[in-house]
Amino acid sequence: MATSSGVDRNHGQSLGPKLAFSAIHAGLVIICIWLAFGRFDWADPLRAKVLAGCALLYFLRHVLTLFVLLKRRVEMSEVLGLSVFMAVFEIGFLLLGAGALSGTATPFRWLDWIGIAMVIIGSFLNSGSELQRWHWKKKPTSKGKCYTEGLFAYSMHINYFGDSVLFCGWAILSASFFAWPVPLFIIASFVWFHIPALDAYLAKRYGKDFETYAAKTAKFVPFLY
Repeated sequence: MATSSGVDRNHGQSLGPKLAFSAIHAGLVIICIWLAFGRFDWADPLRAKVLAGCALLYFLRHVLTLFVLLKRRVEMSEVLGLSVFMAVFEIGFLLLGAGALSGTATPFRWLDWIGIAMVIIGSFLNSGSELQRWHWKKKPTSKGKCYTEGLFAYSMHINYFGDSVLFCGWAILSASFFAWPVPLFIIASFVWFHIPALDAYLAKRYGKDFETYAAKTAKFVPFLY
C-alpha cells in the first residue's frame, strides 16, 4: 500500500466517502450562510457575510478537488476528521468575525482588503496549480513522469503554500487573535508532517527525476524555502 502523510496514495474512486464529505461540507456552508444572512443581531454583520463568502469559495474548491482532481482513495475516517476541523474554522471564524465573543464591530480596513486578496490568491495557487497538473497528467506522454511545470516550477508544494496564504487571509478577516492557531497549525503540519512524508513518497516513486527537481526548486515558499 502506497501511503504518505497518513493517507493512502493508491488510486480509487471512493465515491461514497466523497459524496458524504461534500454533503457534510455543504451543510457547514449552509450553516455559515444562515448565520451570516439570518435574523441575528451580530455586532459585525458585514464581516460575517464576507466570512460566509470565504466558506462558500472553499466549498466550491473542495468539490472540484474531490470529484475532478483527487484520484487517491478517501476513507471515512479522513472524512469525519477533516469535517470536524472544517466546522471549527468555517463556523468559528464567522462567529469571531461577527463579534460573537467581543460584542464589537471591527471597521473594515486596508488590512481586510489584504486578507481578501490573500484568500483569492491562495485559492488560485492551490486549485490553479492542481488543475495545471491534472491537465498535464491526462497526456499519454506524461505517464510515469514527475510533474515539474506550471506553478510547481516555483515551489515543489505550491498547493500547500497556496492554502497557507488562504488561511492566513481568512484569519485576518476574522479580526480576532483567537483565529490564528488554525493557520499556524496548518502551516506547521505542512512543513513538519505532510511535506516530508510526501517528499519521501515522491522520491521513491520518481527516483532521479524527483531528486533533480528537488535540487533546483524551492520546497514550500517560492524563491525562499
